[in-house]
Amino acid sequence: MHRTSSFTRWTCAILVLFVSLATRAAEEAPHVVVASTTSTENSGLFAHLLPTFRERTGIDVRVVAVGTGQAIRLAERGDADVLFVHHLASELAFVEAGHGLARHPVMYNDFVLVGPAADPAGVRGMSGAAAALARIAQAEVPFVSRGDDSGTHKKELELWEAAGIDAGAGSGGWYREVGSGMGATLNTASGLGAYVLSDRGTWLGFANKSDLEVLVERDPRLFNPYGVILVNPERHPHVRVAEGRAFVAWLISREGQEAIGSFRIAGEQAFFPNATSGDASP
Repeated sequence: MHRTSSFTRWTCAILVLFVSLATRAAEEAPHVVVASTTSTENSGLFAHLLPTFRERTGIDVRVVAVGTGQAIRLAERGDADVLFVHHLASELAFVEAGHGLARHPVMYNDFVLVGPAADPAGVRGMSGAAAALARIAQAEVPFVSRGDDSGTHKKELELWEAAGIDAGAGSGGWYREVGSGMGATLNTASGLGAYVLSDRGTWLGFANKSDLEVLVERDPRLFNPYGVILVNPERHPHVRVAEGRAFVAWLISREGQEAIGSFRIAGEQAFFPNATSGDASP
């Protein structure tokens, strides 16, 4: 009995040591933490890009996919090495405040105004997104907002302001704020037969469209640029500078840009590389 007990203790000690060594090896393996948006994750873009980057560099990318506002706050606290989001004004402010070293344009797509096929507000085919939102507000038909300080939410608020509408006044009535990611917000809109603003990448990959359709698109106001920023190591000395620089450099390299351009959802290009042309709307 004593021998069995000793053997059991010895076996457990070996297992604990093995797990400890495996965990330490995983922690010490080259990696970079990227705070990014739900659109880059949910669209499948990262699943398309990261295996190639890992093969080229041996660096693992650990993505924290949240709304742009939350991603920026993570990076400001030093909880990420790289910021990869889509709200130009917020990105420039992040760098100006000394949280990041430089912003590099990476790619763009656009936002789309989605709504029920019956289109009770009569916005189908309108050329101006702000005017379409004004018509939705006037009709007081359901509109679902992410309400989460994401890049999409920030764009939506900009459009309401351009329309001269205080959408918050309709909160709890025709205006529904869900405080969730794009996929969950689209699901809510699908269930309610409501209008919603979405980034095109997530919309293309969204499976539960029901009778929702793209009703307003191609307005220059709906242009959606993405940028990447290395977190400032002077603010946070633990930032993985070499790995972060490698990731940024690869994204804006010819190979990274071609990989972004080759990504398709249902045969349609979801993102357009623009590291060399900047953020000018096409």
